[in-house]
Amino acid sequence: MMEQKAKKGNELFSWIKSIVFALVLVYIIKTFFFAPYMVEGASMSPTLHNHDKLYVNKIIYSVSEPKIGDIVIIKGTDKRYVKRVIGVEGDTIQVHSDKLLVNGKPIKEPYLSKNKKQARSLGVYLTEDFGPIKIPKGKIFVMGDNRLNSMDSRNGLGLINISSVEGRSEVVIYPFKDIRQTK
Repeated sequence: MMEQKAKKGNELFSWIKSIVFALVLVYIIKTFFFAPYMVEGASMSPTLHNHDKLYVNKIIYSVSEPKIGDIVIIKGTDKRYVKRVIGVEGDTIQVHSDKLLVNGKPIKEPYLSKNKKQARSLGVYLTEDFGPIKIPKGKIFVMGDNRLNSMDSRNGLGLINISSVEGRSEVVIYPFKDIRQTK
């Protein structure tokens, strides 16, 4: 009888240890490696939509730097933002006649084709002319894909400290019918 109670106690203790270990492991993974994020607003449309749920790679920028085209999560003073990296340290950014120039070379932005058509139908450019802007050390320049409706490095967020970048968006996980990589 006593042996049976001890065996049940050991089994219960083993279950508790396993559950605590699993919870600690989930906390470590979520805090340091991957985390869910929900898109708020339309600034990245049509690439990302309001209420899309993403998985964010939080460790990538501890082994590399953000690159042009990466979709990143930025920690602001009161909220988080999701934006596309347009320029990195040392780059000179300029937009002229709706064409993005990085270091004087045109950059293809196929993810903007739908928005550019819509802007032209309204008789405007999707991206107003600006620059040239030289990106200083430790900073990046970001914009939303929905450039007519995006607060970004051009108009409110300014240049972003690399230390404020929490991670890179990897995949849309919800809604389930729209699961896809984010690039």
